[in-house]
Amino acid sequence: MSSYEDPVVVDSSAECNGDTPSTNKNGLHLYPVSANDSGEGLPYAPADWPNPGDKWAWKVGKRIASAGYFLDRYLYLPNRLRGKRSVFASRLSVEQYVRSEFPSTDINEFFASFSWKIPSKLLKGNWYAELTSSGMKSDSHLGTISCKAGNSLCASASASLIEAGNPSPETMFCDICCSEPGFCRDCCCILCCKTISSAYGGYSYIRCEATADDGYICGHIAHIDCALRAYMAGTVGGSIGLDAEYCCRRCDSRTELVSHVMKLLKICGSIDSHDDIEKILNVGFCILRGSRKTNAKQLLRHIKSAMAKLQKGACIGDVFKEVEFMDANGGTPHHGESILRERSSPPKMTSNFDHRVESLKLEDEIDQTLQALRKSQNFEYRLAEERLLVQKNYIMNLYEQLDKERSDLSSHTTMVETDTLVDAVLQRVDQIKREVLKLKDMKQVQNGFGSTSKTILKDYFGLEAESS
Repeated sequence: MSSYEDPVVVDSSAECNGDTPSTNKNGLHLYPVSANDSGEGLPYAPADWPNPGDKWAWKVGKRIASAGYFLDRYLYLPNRLRGKRSVFASRLSVEQYVRSEFPSTDINEFFASFSWKIPSKLLKGNWYAELTSSGMKSDSHLGTISCKAGNSLCASASASLIEAGNPSPETMFCDICCSEPGFCRDCCCILCCKTISSAYGGYSYIRCEATADDGYICGHIAHIDCALRAYMAGTVGGSIGLDAEYCCRRCDSRTELVSHVMKLLKICGSIDSHDDIEKILNVGFCILRGSRKTNAKQLLRHIKSAMAKLQKGACIGDVFKEVEFMDANGGTPHHGESILRERSSPPKMTSNFDHRVESLKLEDEIDQTLQALRKSQNFEYRLAEERLLVQKNYIMNLYEQLDKERSDLSSHTTMVETDTLVDAVLQRVDQIKREVLKLKDMKQVQNGFGSTSKTILKDYFGLEAESS
């Protein structure tokens, strides 16, 4: 690890207004920047390194340390050096890259050539970003952290996301959609670029929580409706192959949506408006439609049943009461006692027994059994295919040798040579007969390994019979 430190020396006198340039001990003139600002070269990225003309770029996020510099800062490789990786979100990752690709480089000199720490314009006193219970305190000369889309309800303007004692999951840097003016990752749909709504627990959108490089998450969001229309959510065939899932357009990661639908059903139980409930149920219906998953099928039946009951004027509370017996996997009780006691004790039914839960559990068990059977059958098929083909090729080689020996026999006239070659041909014929009979025995696996002789399985397929 490098022992180099990157001290930032600034003027913290009363005259400092947050925009005053400063100088660090290496003579770099530092200037404070705003959240999400970016740039190229010095003082916050290397310049002309490793070759003249190489341009490194930098960008900052939103979080600010108590010392006044940005906690989230990113460093971009010059275009010439970009390959599988182009951005670094931590000093350690940069150091590892430099040591790996440029082993002769003095790492201390490298980091001394620019400033890793980037000061923020949100300063007060000695580089302290003051936080209040209502958010980042705004002075006329300091500015505020605000949503790029101008959304006053956006999470990016909430101090709870940048408060040192309660940090949010850090998102990876994005130089594609997030570089567009007016687009905010925290509240804009990646597909339509319009802001999302947090009404009813945010049922109408999904956030990608997939982990990217250095432990950062993707963090991009999308309207469920937009994703369904773009064939990026629900059950989609073809090369994308989704099954009640969401595929993030930014990072291509998949998020299962069955648990999201469970959330929708629970939300519906606390809503009084039939129109809003039908709208939410329709979202769940579109997500699960066509799914091959057992729990998704069961949830879809619940949604259809709920829709039918609501159309008949049933009480909302009664319609969604059954949801409390299901979890995101569609099978286990969510509240109260378990439905069945341990198998060793007499089966005592509780007052919370519900046949729907049992139906889900049985379907899951059957699915697991069939999957295990399919795996077992696939193994047996591959083993049989391998051994049968090997035996076939061996017999074909014997036939080729027989043809050669017969050809040699026809070209020799002396009695001694003829007798020797005749014996070789006869032995080869007997060998071929034995191997053909062996192949015939091996073909008995066509009826299944369970119906095949244990001796054949052991001798020809290497499977030992289990002792009873």
